[in-house]
Amino acid sequence: MLIELNQIDDVCIVRCEGRIATGSDPEYLRSKLDEVKRLACGKVLVDFREVVSVGSTGIGFVVAMYSSVTKLPDGRFVLVGAQPRVREVLDLTRLSSILPMAADMASGMAALRGTASAHGQR
Repeated sequence: MLIELNQIDDVCIVRCEGRIATGSDPEYLRSKLDEVKRLACGKVLVDFREVVSVGSTGIGFVVAMYSSVTKLPDGRFVLVGAQPRVREVLDLTRLSSILPMAADMASGMAALRGTASAHGQR
């Protein structure tokens, strides 16, 4: 599991890679959440294109990030590029009906900037 944070203009990009499942380092995940909070990112794009599987730990990580961002005034969040296996988990947990999602980076950035709606895209 790898999580990298980058900032492009007013958007924080959280790039995730590998498996985010039970057994993942909880301190590492907590430190990444804290980093996003410290940056006070009002717009967060979570790049899941390289995530091969997600379990309850990963779901908790995504929900915690979504909650912290959307509590901010004008806070926006979008998850990009969920692979079929990950999308299945998001569908089973019904998170896909709550989390704004986009198929690719361009549509995710457009959704964050308010030029398009990403919710429900597959």
